[in-house]
Amino acid sequence: MDIDEQVSLAPLTTLGIGGPARYLVRCRQIEQIFGALEWAATESIPVHVLGGGSNTLFSDAGLDGLVLRIELAGVDTDMSQAKAELRVAAGQDWDGLVQTTIASGMVGLECLSGIPGYVGATPIQNVGAYGQEVSDVLVQVEAIDRTTLKTVVFDNEACEFAYRDSRFKGRDRDRYIVTRVTYRLERDTRPTIRYPELAQQLQVAGVELDRLDGGRAAAAVRDVVLGLRRSKAMVVDPSDPNTRSAGSFFLNPILTSAQYEQTVMRWRSHTGDPASEIPSYPSSDSHSESGHKLPAAWLVEQAGFVRGTQHSGAAVSDRHALALVSRSGKEQDLLALAHQIQRTVEDVFGVRLQREPVRVAREGTVLPSDDNEPRS
Repeated sequence: MDIDEQVSLAPLTTLGIGGPARYLVRCRQIEQIFGALEWAATESIPVHVLGGGSNTLFSDAGLDGLVLRIELAGVDTDMSQAKAELRVAAGQDWDGLVQTTIASGMVGLECLSGIPGYVGATPIQNVGAYGQEVSDVLVQVEAIDRTTLKTVVFDNEACEFAYRDSRFKGRDRDRYIVTRVTYRLERDTRPTIRYPELAQQLQVAGVELDRLDGGRAAAAVRDVVLGLRRSKAMVVDPSDPNTRSAGSFFLNPILTSAQYEQTVMRWRSHTGDPASEIPSYPSSDSHSESGHKLPAAWLVEQAGFVRGTQHSGAAVSDRHALALVSRSGKEQDLLALAHQIQRTVEDVFGVRLQREPVRVAREGTVLPSDDNEPRS
């Protein structure tokens, strides 16, 4: 097992932020994960697990511990049943997997095209976009229990999925290291379109899914999704500074009916217009109570942070109000802007925005999702 020292973390994240890791181990075999964990325990060193780095914000001071980068690769495909099953290693590139499934005539991941990162993060975040969520097609998760160093398996229900959430992100954060994920995908069927913006873009593009077979229909959906994501700078492109982000920085808040009415009344008082409305749509999360999902991008812009707004060494993306872009490569600059947005949205709407990227302190702890205070 090779242990590298003083490795810059910034190049390992899409935000391009982070000082040096005291130690870093690249794990291409499961045995290396066990070895690294045992070594860190012997040395009493904190461990942070990193995948593709598309949803991680490290401290400017780096991490005084071990970063365990999961680079496990491999895809086992079973096409013997009516539906296809894929058992995928956690370090496999996510969008590459999506592209492969579509090329093989599978349906179920096409709306999740263009999302950066590795497979291992998908059950943790319950990755979703344009009306699809990983929980819709996930069969099981294989992981290492860091407390016992044993391999465990979770079925879909045991993962406790919710909107951009799971047990791995919630009550069992940092307990398990995902090593493989199994997905079950449709074959010889057409994609189901649930997201209005996507349906509209398909219509604009002249795509008639009912005239295409499953594989070509999924490919057409992928093309449109990638176009939508590129228009919002949500597809990583080294030549585009707007993609130096973690995608959506804030989650869309979900409110009960009572909370939503209170928020609307507050907004009307703020605008002085008794007819003012706040856009919302029903929460599609089948794992929790239904509610009103508010578009966080709309809240951010109405609070005065329009696209292109700059603050010190950070900015709101020119293409999408939810993407906060690092200009200076410093965590403190990005967090100063994030906190200003969070505070202003709360003052105007009474809604506290929750951060989506995982923020890791120098000592290796993961900070709460509403903690955007810059720290020295």
